[in-house]
Amino acid sequence: MPEDGEFYGKNGEPRKYDPNFKGPIQNRGCTDIVCCILFVIAILAYIAVGILAWSQGDPRKVIYPTDSIGQFCGQAGTPLANKPVLFYFNIMKCASPMVLLEFQCPTTQMCVEKCPDKFMTLVKAYSNRKDFDYYKTFCKEGVSDTMGIPTLLSLGLCPAMLTPSRPFTRRCFPALGLAGGVVTVGNNSHFDDGSGNMRDAKDLVDGVKNATVVIEARQTVMKIFEDYTQSWYWILIGLIIAMLTSLLFIVLLRFLAGIMVWIMIALLIVVLGYGIFHCYMEYAHLKGEAGANVTLQELGFQTDFTVYLQIRQTWLAFMIILAIMEVIIILLLIFLRKRLLIAIALIKEASRAIGHVMSSLFYPLFTFLLLAIVIAFWAVTAVFLSTSNEPIYKIFNETECDHSRKTCDPANYSTSAEKARCPASECLFAFYGGETAYHKYLISLQFYNVFLFFWCANFVTAMGQMTLAGAFASYYWAAVKPDDMPAFPIFSSLGRSLRYHTGTLAFGSLILSIIQIIRVFLEYLDHKLKGAQNKFTKFLLCCMKCCFWCLEKCIKFLNRNAYIMVAMYGKNFCTSAKDAFLLLMRNMIRVAVLDKMTDFLLFLGKLLIVGLVGIFAFFFFSGRVKAFENTAPNLHYYWVPILTVVVGSYLIAHGFFSVYAMCVDTLFLCFCEDLERNDGSAARPYYISSTLREILWKSAAEDPSASSARQQDDGDVQLKRQPPREEEAA
Repeated sequence: MPEDGEFYGKNGEPRKYDPNFKGPIQNRGCTDIVCCILFVIAILAYIAVGILAWSQGDPRKVIYPTDSIGQFCGQAGTPLANKPVLFYFNIMKCASPMVLLEFQCPTTQMCVEKCPDKFMTLVKAYSNRKDFDYYKTFCKEGVSDTMGIPTLLSLGLCPAMLTPSRPFTRRCFPALGLAGGVVTVGNNSHFDDGSGNMRDAKDLVDGVKNATVVIEARQTVMKIFEDYTQSWYWILIGLIIAMLTSLLFIVLLRFLAGIMVWIMIALLIVVLGYGIFHCYMEYAHLKGEAGANVTLQELGFQTDFTVYLQIRQTWLAFMIILAIMEVIIILLLIFLRKRLLIAIALIKEASRAIGHVMSSLFYPLFTFLLLAIVIAFWAVTAVFLSTSNEPIYKIFNETECDHSRKTCDPANYSTSAEKARCPASECLFAFYGGETAYHKYLISLQFYNVFLFFWCANFVTAMGQMTLAGAFASYYWAAVKPDDMPAFPIFSSLGRSLRYHTGTLAFGSLILSIIQIIRVFLEYLDHKLKGAQNKFTKFLLCCMKCCFWCLEKCIKFLNRNAYIMVAMYGKNFCTSAKDAFLLLMRNMIRVAVLDKMTDFLLFLGKLLIVGLVGIFAFFFFSGRVKAFENTAPNLHYYWVPILTVVVGSYLIAHGFFSVYAMCVDTLFLCFCEDLERNDGSAARPYYISSTLREILWKSAAEDPSASSARQQDDGDVQLKRQPPREEEAA
């Protein structure tokens, strides 16, 4: 008979039989204490950063437009509450190339109640009392009838002219139009610029274009924000439907595991097939439509994504992608049909485990709540940090000036030496910044905010994995189920995890967070060097990003199995990770065939839920169903709520199916440990059910490399049957 360890080589020694081992060890000590202390200190520092950001930041800076002295237009509780629109004295100055560099037009800007709706010059308005009263609403405070026109213009108190404008993203832009191929503003193609010169309306185009580029990102964000305000309750309903659908699937899996798996597979194939059919119908419908044959490359980037849905090539691309997915899934099901039966058996066993630990189905809600808190804290802190800068004012000049673009103080600029040397210059608000020590370290604080977000999010996920692993391990190793299980398996496991293994959870999540923040830094570096990098630099960055992506996947897999071992034996992270890795290496074939096949089936279930909810969201928000035509909200981009519902549905489905995935992984590692500890005799019986044991053993025996998993006296691998346990007889 071969000696123990002869077949295992470098993969470590198998577990020895221990008659006292009855599941997760209760008498355990604290692990990775140093990392626990480090994590607590980091959390306290994170809270301090949040308090500092909230005391210094001002989110109004990203919500309201700002006038030339840094005041917010339309903010409630301020003198400008009734003046929500920003007015430019001379929009044509926005045509300067400096606008695109400084993100500020070199002209006076002020908050007004509404945009001007008619042509008017200061010269003409001054001669008529009624017109001048209207004109003064677009001038600075302090303007009186006794001031002459030269004084008003030289001091920059009033614009030289008014042009008909329309509010656009809370800013007044000339109402440009096109009549007979001629650019018009209002109803005229020419206008008086206020100094007696007639200007062509097309001269305004460059200024409007540059000003539009400056706020294009904000415009898109504001439209998306408006779409969310119009559809948030429908999005919430869609997510609730996704949650109920996921919960229904999980409950049905508990009682009808085999049937539900086949139903999921069939429905997924049908949903993908319908997607292919729908894309083909849209593709055929656009045939002959004007502009439908434009290629995506010719179309370029469009902020209105509905434009892409009017292009035939878009639907062709969707159809090809769905067809490839359909073919891949069908081929995998055909060639792995035998392994599919084994995976279904493993899911059935997981269903029995979840049946004894029903509270595990609702644990993802607790994880969602904690993750929502982490995400909210990160987002709020990021917004307050990004808006904690001070207003910076610079000198903007119309004539040549040596002090151009230098910082200035608007309070006393009119009496300053710079104003005396450059009489035509103005001290205007430029941007938010700062020179204090706090402002110099803002980037570092943002980096710390992102890093702690990753660390806390990974910690919450790790805590959920260890908690579920401890609960399902107590199920597996219970000789009589549920009598030998704790009264509240989830709470018992959560208590052990937090009391003894907070440091271990922090250690594993720290390693993963470091890799993730390196990936973020590489993306940031790639973005910064995009214009200057050579081919070698581009290749090197691409390789590094690929390597760290692979490393992140490996660490996630290793951490997951390490947490299972910690939940069972209570050892530190490094020891548990080593034990889990060696155990998986000793059962490599089973890992590749059984565990991953089960993950594939659960992934199909998630795709099915996302597909069903996504199709419903598409028909509802796009107004394709007449029954909901008047119910659906009127949106700028109907893809915004659809995409939100789809992503949210996947996260919800992933949260619920992660319970099954964690259960399968835990039972799988317990099964591998069971084979090494016991031999199936009456004295050392297996803990796994007889049906699943036969299937798993047969699958392992089909591969010669797995024959060394057990060693019997006659050198052959045999499985001794033992009397069924009480739960099997039931």
